Amino acid sequence: MKKWIKINPADNVVVCLADMLQGEMIEVDGRSVTVSTDTPRGHKILITDLCKGEDVIKYGYPIGHTTEDVKAGTWMSEKNIHTNLSGIIDYKYEPVNKELDLCHEKRTFRAYRRRNGEVGVRNEIWIVPTVGCVNGIAEKLAEMLRQKKEFGRGNVDSVWAWHHNYGCSQLSEDHEATRKILRDIVLHPNAGGVLVLSLGCENNQPDAFMQMLGDYDKERVKLLVVQDVKGNELEVGLSLLEELYDRAAKDCREEVPLSELRIGLKCGGSDGLSGITANPLVGEFSDYLVAQGGTSILTEVPEMFGAETILMNRCRTKELFDKTVSMINDFKEYYLSHGEPVGENPSPGNKAGGISTLEDKALGCTQKCGKAPVSGVLTYAERLSVNGLNLLSAPGNDLVAATALAASGCHLVLFTTGRGTPFGTFVPTLKVSTNTPLYQNKQNWIDFNAGQLVDGVSMDKVLADFVEKCIAIASGEQSKNEKNGYREISIFKNGVTL
Repeated sequence: MKKWIKINPADNVVVCLADMLQGEMIEVDGRSVTVSTDTPRGHKILITDLCKGEDVIKYGYPIGHTTEDVKAGTWMSEKNIHTNLSGIIDYKYEPVNKELDLCHEKRTFRAYRRRNGEVGVRNEIWIVPTVGCVNGIAEKLAEMLRQKKEFGRGNVDSVWAWHHNYGCSQLSEDHEATRKILRDIVLHPNAGGVLVLSLGCENNQPDAFMQMLGDYDKERVKLLVVQDVKGNELEVGLSLLEELYDRAAKDCREEVPLSELRIGLKCGGSDGLSGITANPLVGEFSDYLVAQGGTSILTEVPEMFGAETILMNRCRTKELFDKTVSMINDFKEYYLSHGEPVGENPSPGNKAGGISTLEDKALGCTQKCGKAPVSGVLTYAERLSVNGLNLLSAPGNDLVAATALAASGCHLVLFTTGRGTPFGTFVPTLKVSTNTPLYQNKQNWIDFNAGQLVDGVSMDKVLADFVEKCIAIASGEQSKNEKNGYREISIFKNGVTL
C-alpha cells in the first residue's frame, strides 16, 4: 500500500496514508523528499521549500500560510500553518454548472406512504414536548407505552420522546426557530403517530403551535395540554398514545422510487483522511441519488468557510448564489458580533487527526456533496421544497446540525468521522469511518468503512456496497445508533434566555 497521496497536481503537500518515519523518502514530481520528522497518518508533509507567509496548497486550494520558513520534508500542522480567513467578503458569481448524467438504473426502497404523499423510512411513535418543562412526563409516557404487553405488535418500529430545553423564556428569532424545528419534527414522515405534549402556560402556546402545523393529519397527530387535565395526565396521555399506536400498527412498507429518498450530509470528528475517503464516497453517493431524482442536503455553514466559492459557483441561478452569499456572510457576522474570529474552528481532535486550519477542514468537508449543481438554499428550520442538492443554514455542532438536517425533511443522515462518535439524531444516523482502524475498533458505532479506499479497494466497488447499505437502512435495517438507542435532538440558540 502506498504510504502517501498527493491529492491535486497543484498541491505543495502530500498526505500520509500511514505513519511515516523520519528519514523515509517520498518520490514525487520527479524529485526525492526526505521526511524530517516522524509524521502520523492523515497529516501533511511539505514537498517544496516555502518562505514565511507563503500559501500551503492542498486539494488545489490554499489552506493557510506558513508562520515561518519551512523546508521540504517538514511535518505541516497547526504549529506552522495559519488560516487566511478574516471577515466578510464581496463574492462574484462565476457559474460552473456541470449537470449530472441521469441515472438509468431506477432503484427503489421500501417505505411508508403517508396520507399527504410523502414517504417515511421508519414508522415510529413520537412524543414532542412544546416546552422543556414536560420532558419528564414525555419520557414517562414513552416508557409506559414500551412496557405495555401489546407493544411490539404490528408495524411500529419504536417510541421516542424528544427532549429539549426550550419553548419558553425565549424571544423573537430563537423562539420562532424552536417552534419551527418542533413543527418540522411533528410533520416528519418517519413518525407514524405523534403526541404533541404541552404544559399550557408556555410562550409556545399549544393552540397557536397546532395552527402552525397547517393541514396536518389529525389521525396521526394528537395534542395533550397537561394543565387542562383533571386528574392523572399520564392515564390520558397513555390512552392517546395507544390510539396512535393502533393506527400506526396497520401501516405497511411499499416499494417507492429512490427519487423520494432525502439524505442529510454531515461530518464530525474529522481527520486528515476525511477528504480522501469518507467524504468523497458520500459525495459520490449524493451524486448517485441526485441523478436518480433524489435529494441531499449539505449544512455546517462555518465549515464551508474557505471552500464557499466552490459551492456558490455551482448554484443553478444568481438568486441561489445570492442566498448562499447571505448564508455565508450572515454566519460570519454572527461570529464577529460575538467578538470571535471566523477561522478558529478545527477542534483538538481535528488537529490531532491532521486538519490544521478551517480551510483544510472545509475543502474536505464540502466534498460530501459531490459535484451536483445547487438546486436549493434553505434557512434554519426551513423544510425542503425542491429535489436535488440543497444547502442548509446551520452551525457545525454535530447535534444541532444533524437535528436541522432531519427537521428539514431528511429521512436519514450520513455522518462521516475519523475519530468516531456514538450519537444519533431523531432519524437514522449512519456513521462512515474514514479509516479502517476506527472501523475495527468501534464496530458498535460505525456502520460502514470508507477506509477501504486507501486499503486497495476501488471507488466503484466501495460505492456499490455503500448504495446497498443506504438502501437497506432506508428500507428498515437499523443503523448502529438505533441499535444502541443513542438518539436525541438539539435546537440552535443565539439570543438571550429570559
